Amino acid sequence: MPRNMTLQYIPHDSTRRDRFKKRLKGLMKKADELAILCDAKTCVLVYEEGKAAPEVFPSHAEAMGILNQFKSLPELGPCKEAMNQEIFITKRIEKLRDQVDKTRRECEDSEIRYLLHKIMHGDPSVLVGLDIEKLTKVGYKVNVFLKSIVERMAKIHSQAPPPAPCVTTGNIDMGSPVLYPTPPQ
Repeated sequence: MPRNMTLQYIPHDSTRRDRFKKRLKGLMKKADELAILCDAKTCVLVYEEGKAAPEVFPSHAEAMGILNQFKSLPELGPCKEAMNQEIFITKRIEKLRDQVDKTRRECEDSEIRYLLHKIMHGDPSVLVGLDIEKLTKVGYKVNVFLKSIVERMAKIHSQAPPPAPCVTTGNIDMGSPVLYPTPPQ
């Protein structure tokens, strides 16, 4: 439909009937094309002004069969996946908030790691301007790292084989004398 066309009632009777017939013919053609292209059953009922019987496509008998088949379908009720625009937007906002929170946590974690890196390389001045919340987070991160190191050390020690016992006797065998020539004098 052209953008500059305004929809309004056509006051002249013969013009209105002619346009109705043209548009009805176009509607019936579109319904037929839809049925062919989509392999779907279609029917159209159009009630004309001043007539008791509607215009029916494709035929009265076929339209009645399609309508009866449609009426016999069970009602779906609330589907699990059905959602209106409000629910969709609410879920989308919730998902975006979760992403923002996750990104914020990752940024704070990176910032604290950076501070710890600077401290470990001899620059304790980075702690001077921090508020109590940041200092608490730095302390918490240090505790997490220390706990991780202790756990790793315990795991390494539990996997290492026990050292072989050192047994000494009076004589030390250094191998065959042939392997150790006497130094020249």
